Amino acid sequence: MSQAQEDLNKPALWQAFLPIIFLITLLSMNVWFFEDTLAGANQIALLLSAAVAGLICHRLKRSWTTIQGRVLKNISSAMPSMLILLLIGSLAGTWMISGVVPAMIFYGLDIISPKLFLFSAVVVSAIVSVATGSSWSTVATIGVALLGIGKTLGFSEAVVAGAIISGAYFGDKMSPLSDTTNLAPAMAGTDIFTHIRYMMYTTVPTMTLTLIIFLIMGITHDFTQITINVDDVKTAIDGTFNTTPLLFIVPITLLIIIIRKMPALPALFIGTMLGALFAVIFQPQIIQSVSGESGIYLKDAYIAVMQSMFGDISLTTSDAAVNELLHTSGMSGMLDTIWLILSAMVFGGVMEAGGLLKRITSEILKFAHSTGSLVFSTVSSCIFFNFTASDQYLAIVVPGRMFSQTYRENGLKPELLSRTLEDSGTVVSVLIPWNTCGATQSRVLGVPTLAYLPYAFFNLISPVMTVLVAYLNFKIRRYTSDELQKEGIELTGKLKR
Repeated sequence: MSQAQEDLNKPALWQAFLPIIFLITLLSMNVWFFEDTLAGANQIALLLSAAVAGLICHRLKRSWTTIQGRVLKNISSAMPSMLILLLIGSLAGTWMISGVVPAMIFYGLDIISPKLFLFSAVVVSAIVSVATGSSWSTVATIGVALLGIGKTLGFSEAVVAGAIISGAYFGDKMSPLSDTTNLAPAMAGTDIFTHIRYMMYTTVPTMTLTLIIFLIMGITHDFTQITINVDDVKTAIDGTFNTTPLLFIVPITLLIIIIRKMPALPALFIGTMLGALFAVIFQPQIIQSVSGESGIYLKDAYIAVMQSMFGDISLTTSDAAVNELLHTSGMSGMLDTIWLILSAMVFGGVMEAGGLLKRITSEILKFAHSTGSLVFSTVSSCIFFNFTASDQYLAIVVPGRMFSQTYRENGLKPELLSRTLEDSGTVVSVLIPWNTCGATQSRVLGVPTLAYLPYAFFNLISPVMTVLVAYLNFKIRRYTSDELQKEGIELTGKLKR
């Protein structure tokens, strides 16, 4: 179909919103009828909604070739993120059986002061999340342990969960290993390290405010009901693992290769293999426990390492609370998420092929009269898609595609768009109960999403900060005349500064 023909078959606004309304309805029903919406219900909802969008595309005379091509393009753009997710699963497994994660907890307990606990929970979660590139792995490992400690110190589990999630999603935004940190600049059209450096202008003040709030909450907390015995937790870990400081060679090595700007996939692979090697060297008792102890150590090591990389691992200590921490699912634990990403890309692709997202965007852009209002429109769109599509990837991909041309036409560099996508699309996802992130973190921590939402200060402040900085016109990057000529960009936008 030619461009002129497509213009004659532009969707009406009700047609553009119909698949989204249908999706919201199915997602709401899934929350009501299914205990685990991530196991397939939300994926099917996305595919059925894609079918509704496909019918509208047919009505608008879009060809199947056009629809299929757009879907495949969407899936292709998300493929690196899906590969990263698989490697994150395997890394979590080998870091568990090697004792790396347990060692972090063991030595971390020595430096946690009750009054500084909430502050420390944010910092520790942030460090682990930056090192692993995964908020999910951080919450499921160190986060679970921190939650148990915080509850016994008398803190509300909702407050502790908010601190953990604030730190974990700082890393999810800032780590070069994070899938969303790779996805956002890819959608906007910039490189990852330019993206990360530019995020500092909004992320540093947001994190500073978050730490100040949690520091005040910790200092003013009543500690008359402390029941935890830190020594029992440390004894359980030390009795199961060989907790030597040498294990920190693994995360330190990973941090070094990150600093040296190694791409995410090979960096994660190296981190996974180092975890496997250290498991074989330092944790023979864990190797034998996981493998079933055949009597041949090389065989046991192969079985245990492979199992940790692809499947379920559950380790037992003398402390039941610690046992809840020592569980990973390897690559297989990421398959539901990958299935959901594929389904989300299908839905987004069909919506794009019919021009349905473009139609919605045109309405949103009517309210954008300045750089600040354009950023606000982008933030609103990211939040909207986090609510409607139930997935942070779609909340990054769709607005990224929707707004990229508008930013360029107004002389705004792509890192402004990529930063805005992360400041809203990534961090807000965990605040929505039916979103993949919100549902997962709530299930892992055992704390309802709406309970921890008021205390996830980093996630709440981030979208506000990015809009505020844009309205203040602070460090807004624009193309110079030479850059515009070099890139072949023609300024056709009419935004005020």
